[in-house]
Amino acid sequence: MYRLTVLYPPPADPRHFREYYLDHHLPLAARLPGLRAMRYGFDVAAFDGPSPYFAIWEGEFDSAEAMAEAMSSPQGRAVAEDVPNYATGGAQIVHYSTTASAL
Repeated sequence: MYRLTVLYPPPADPRHFREYYLDHHLPLAARLPGLRAMRYGFDVAAFDGPSPYFAIWEGEFDSAEAMAEAMSSPQGRAVAEDVPNYATGGAQIVHYSTTASAL
């Protein structure tokens, strides 16, 4: 699996962020081609002090190539162009291959 993670610093208006994100942005993201699963969370906490992040989103793809294709598609461009509409604190985007491990 290949994961795309978006970390959101605190926005100027948390209520607007939540409402817009749930009503508009997540439905856009759900239409990314090749997206296998997605999850998100608000109120991101840190163990050792204040968290630099307010929210997180994770999307899973079959490969780095599948993620790149999704993000360069019309749907991917629409998702990227929508971010300034709610994320006034910006967004940190990282991507990486994941490996499962037995406990």
